[in-house]
Amino acid sequence: MTSRESTHRAEPPRVSVVIVDDHAIFRSGLRATLGDVISVVGEAATVEEAEVVIRATGPDVVLLDVHLPGGRGGGGAEVIHRCAAFATTSRFLALSVSDSAEDVVAVIRAGARGYVTKTISGPEITDAVQRIASGDAVFSPRLAGFVLDAFGTAAVAVDDELDRLSGRELEVMRLIARGYSYRETATELFISIKTVETHVSAVLRKLQLSSRHELTRWATERRLL
Repeated sequence: MTSRESTHRAEPPRVSVVIVDDHAIFRSGLRATLGDVISVVGEAATVEEAEVVIRATGPDVVLLDVHLPGGRGGGGAEVIHRCAAFATTSRFLALSVSDSAEDVVAVIRAGARGYVTKTISGPEITDAVQRIASGDAVFSPRLAGFVLDAFGTAAVAVDDELDRLSGRELEVMRLIARGYSYRETATELFISIKTVETHVSAVLRKLQLSSRHELTRWATERRLL
C-alpha cells in the first residue's frame, strides 16, 4: 500500500452516544471525556427529552442515569420501555451514582446491557461504551453479583412465563401493567386501540390472569416494571 493510499484510508465510524442525565455539569464533563473517540450526538435531562432525542438520533449507545425526572416516575427503566418500539439497534448502559441492587436489577430487567457507577474513570467509561456497542455486557465488579442473584433460579420461572408472550405482547403488557390506558398504549406503540385490546386479552390468557389489576400485581411482584 502506498503512503497516499494509507493517508486516505477511511477510519471506522465512531460509536454514537446519547447522554441522559439530569445534571448539566455531569453531562458536560462526560461529553468532554468521551469527545476524542466517541461521537456524542445528543443529550437529555428528563424521561420525555430522552425519548425525543433517542428517536431523532438513533444512537449506538445510550448512557442512561437510573433516576430521572419526568415521565411516570420510572426513571431510566421507563426511558428504555418508551424507546423499545423504535430504538431497536440502540444499546443502553446505565451510569448512576446508585449501586443498590434494586436499581441495578430494575434497569437490567428493562433491557439495559450494563450498569456502571459514576466512580468509573474516563478511560473505563470509554471502554465500556465501546464494549456495549459491540454487543458485550458491562458491569462494575461488585454489581455483577446482583444481576447473577436476580437472574438465577428464581428468574428461570419468570423467563418461562415471559416466553409465552410475543415481543409485541410483552411491550403491551409492560405499559398496561404500569398504568397506561389502552389509548395511551396505542399511541406509545403506534398501533390501534383494537390491537391493544387484542394483545391484552392474549396476555391475560397466556399468563392465566383475569384483569389488568392482576397483571399489574403480577408484573410488580416479578419486578418487571
